[in-house]
Parts: sequence; C-alpha cells; structure tokens
Amino acid sequence: MADNKTGFFKRVFSFGKKEAEIDAPEKLNQPEKSEQEQEQKQIPDLPILPDAPVQEITAPEKSETLPETLETENSEKIDQKKSWFQRLSSGLSKSSSSLTSNISTIFTHRKLDDDTLQDLEDVLIQADLGLETSMAITEKLAENRYGKHIEGEEIRTLLSQEVERVLAPIAQPLKLDFHKKPHVILMVGVNGTGKTTTIGKLAAKLTREGAKVMLAAGDTFRAAAVEQLKIWGERTGSPVISREIGADAAGLAFDAMQEAQDAECDVLLIDTAGRLQNRAELMAELEKVIRVIKKQNPEAPHSVLLTLDATTGQNALQQVEIFKEKAGVNGLVMTKLDGTARGGILVAIAAKHQLPVYFIGIGEGIDDLEPFEAGDFARVIAGLTG
Repeated sequence: MADNKTGFFKRVFSFGKKEAEIDAPEKLNQPEKSEQEQEQKQIPDLPILPDAPVQEITAPEKSETLPETLETENSEKIDQKKSWFQRLSSGLSKSSSSLTSNISTIFTHRKLDDDTLQDLEDVLIQADLGLETSMAITEKLAENRYGKHIEGEEIRTLLSQEVERVLAPIAQPLKLDFHKKPHVILMVGVNGTGKTTTIGKLAAKLTREGAKVMLAAGDTFRAAAVEQLKIWGERTGSPVISREIGADAAGLAFDAMQEAQDAECDVLLIDTAGRLQNRAELMAELEKVIRVIKKQNPEAPHSVLLTLDATTGQNALQQVEIFKEKAGVNGLVMTKLDGTARGGILVAIAAKHQLPVYFIGIGEGIDDLEPFEAGDFARVIAGLTG
C-alpha cells in the first residue's frame, strides 16, 4: 500500500507542499540576499530533515549518498504505514470478526438465491453499514452470481470495494489556512465522545510539525476537563486559556480568540461542554459560543469538528444531523473504534451526510489518532489482510 500522505495535515499556508509556493513563516520576513552573497555561496543546501516543514528539495548533482538516504526514508514510511495498518486491524477486530464470521456462516455450501441475499443484507444492516450500502452490495452480487455457489472471500472482496467507494469522497485531510491566523478549530459533541482527548492529540501532532498552538478550556462545567487540557498544554508546550468552573463559555471563547490573535498563534483549539443533541437549551448555549467567536472573526470557527463515539451505533447518525444544523459541523472525528463491533456506522454516516472524516481513533495513545484512509478502513472492516 502506497503512502499518499504528506504530513498529518494539509496546509494551505506555510506547511503546504502543493497548495501554495510559500516558505515557512519564520522565513517570510528575511531580507533577500545580495548578488555578491549569492555568488559566494558555492555549496548547495543540504536536504531538509524529515521532521522539518515540507519543501521542494533539489538534490545535489553526482551525489552518491542520496539514493541510500531516499531508500532509508521510503523504508521508514513503509514501516510506519505497516504499523498503522496493523494497529487499525487490531482496533477494528471486533467489527471485522463479527461481520466476516456472519458472512461465512451464510455462504457455507449454499448457492446465491433470494434467501441468501436477504440473509446477507440483514447481516450488513446489523453491522450498521446502512440500508443504502447493504442494498448496493447485494444488488451487485445478484447481477453476476445469482444461482451460483459463492465463497466468503469473494463476498469480502466485493464488500471492501463497495465500502471504499462510499468512503473515498469523504476521506480528506484537514486543511489549515495559516493566511488567517489563528485557524480556529471548535470541537463539539456529546459527553464521553473524547473531545478533550482528541484536542490534546491534535495539539501534540501540530506542535510536532512546528505549528504554534493555543488551547481553550471551554468545557467550564467540568473541572476534570479543564485539568486534562492543562496537562495536554504542559505536554505540548501550548498555552491554555481557562476560567473558574461555571464561568461563561462564550466569554472564555471571546478571550481566547483575542489572546490567540495577540500571540500570533497558528491554531486555536477550543473545547466545549458535552451536549445531548436533544436538549434544546444546551444546543442554544453552543450556538451562543459560535456567535461570540464570529464577533472576533466572521470567518471563524474555520473548522467545527464533531467527535463521534463509534460504540453508540445508530445514535451517531442523529448526532451528526443535529450538530450539523445547530453548530455548522464541517468535519468528523470517529473515536473508540477499538471498543465496538459497530465500526460499520462510519459507512452509514458517510453515505447519508457526506461530511469529511478527518481522523479516526483506535486507542488512547497519541499515535492511535490518525488521518482517515478509506482503502485501509474498507480492507480491514471486510477482513482482508492486505
């Protein structure tokens, strides 16, 4: 499997490779070198280390070490990709084993007829893949294989292809526009979906890549959430804006916007209190937070990310619908995929709402939150190993 990611995020400004031909922020204000200084420079620049912001590099001519360097870097990328695929396979094992086991049971020594097609559709729906995707899979099977014996492996291959077809359009990198500092990310969701933890992991990955990050402890109802965010702030070297417990969350967001602008931060990550999507008064408070943010910057929040707990199954569909309407959600983060056999709900959400899924979480570690890749997810959920 080829690694098609260029870093953790897709950046429109300083960290972008193709979006804009602009150097990193720290180089923008440097004066141009005189012709005399340029003539004195006879030795070509060395390649940038892998952890530095991505830039186009021209290799020095007649270098005997470059091929070995490239081979080492490619090998490291392949190892990282393999490691993530293995962890994804482990994390989705409950979803995958439940689904593939039921498929194997259906097609043991049976021909593909109306009964087996109905049984397969029931299994796919029970796996939370959604009615639309389930019907598409059974219809494709019926086109060419009706009345014939069919093996579970063939079903799993078709399942993988159909799931990838549904998921590919929504597997997108999160774009961070550093032309407009700070890029404001508002994290929303119901209680227990992992909003605060996700903010911490994103902050860790952003600061690793050189971004200047500020955190805002907008869940002013829970002392534990504030303390948790402060710990992440210490770990990542990111300042945390917080107030006393019970303080007005909208006022905190306003202050955080001002402080992030004054500090010239690249990214401001704002936590919010968990809200039940069926509680109108709680959703109204969230709308107030967003209105206050827009007073500081009419274009903010630039990203409104909804964290979804995969273990909630079909309830996640309703959460997306309400938060999209009330909070303007424009991206999703699916967490706790390692704790459920209902990982297929991601397919149903994609088919119905067509919102980008930026990240998925399969554990508690920082590296257990990764950009979403449709092909990997589809192969794993279908029980294919490669």
